[in-house]
Amino acid sequence: MKQTFSPFDAADFLDSDEIIAAYLTEALADDNPDVFIAALGDVAKARGISQIAKDAKLGRESLYKALAPGAKPRFETIAKLINSLGVKIAIVPGAHLEATTQL
Repeated sequence: MKQTFSPFDAADFLDSDEIIAAYLTEALADDNPDVFIAALGDVAKARGISQIAKDAKLGRESLYKALAPGAKPRFETIAKLINSLGVKIAIVPGAHLEATTQL
């Protein structure tokens, strides 16, 4: 008997604030900014694109364009999106900085 599988959609598993925060943190740690943009799209989809667009004061189509593969959204757009998702980005010293600043 042939097995069939449904396409994987990360948005189906982003069902708590803690999971969303961990998911975005891991995506942001990747050197490829497209990974973070895609993760933001997954979270927006999980929370509801229309509501997130409204909360971010962006048009729904504009949000889709900003999150499309290969898009280069402005920082202002990303900041609005992050705020509407109810998460924050924190800047902390990196491991290599901690080692060089200790006396």
